[in-house]
Amino acid sequence: MDLFLHAIKERLSDNAEFARIPVCAEHLAISVAYHASLGYSPPWIGYYASLDNIMVGAAAFKGRPINGRVEIAYGTFENQRQKGIGTAICRTLVQLALRTDPSVVVTARTLMEENASCKILRKNGFVNKGIVTDADDGDVWEWVYDKG
Repeated sequence: MDLFLHAIKERLSDNAEFARIPVCAEHLAISVAYHASLGYSPPWIGYYASLDNIMVGAAAFKGRPINGRVEIAYGTFENQRQKGIGTAICRTLVQLALRTDPSVVVTARTLMEENASCKILRKNGFVNKGIVTDADDGDVWEWVYDKG
């Protein structure tokens, strides 16, 4: 699976190619505003994922690393689910993080229930480290990528 990540640019006006794609346009303004609030700092930004020139999902770092840790987030567009794309998006984010900073600890958070994201994280070498309290989502499971 040859997945490609397309960087979401800093300003909404610079993202016309995504604004023309309905499935991307739905979240574009939110992503731009989110990364603007954190300080736009490539590669620790948001992305759209494509496969064979079709947009299939979204991916992001939830800001640049803090204390040597970075959190990832990803999603597959509704019509692209259950095709292994979420697993590929997650893997690509981990690879990008470690290429940029081999010492960074890559984390992810999920609801405290077995779901598709838990399966994706396990397939990509993440280990559930237990419950943490997320400022936005309350109690969630935190997953850490096992480099070993």
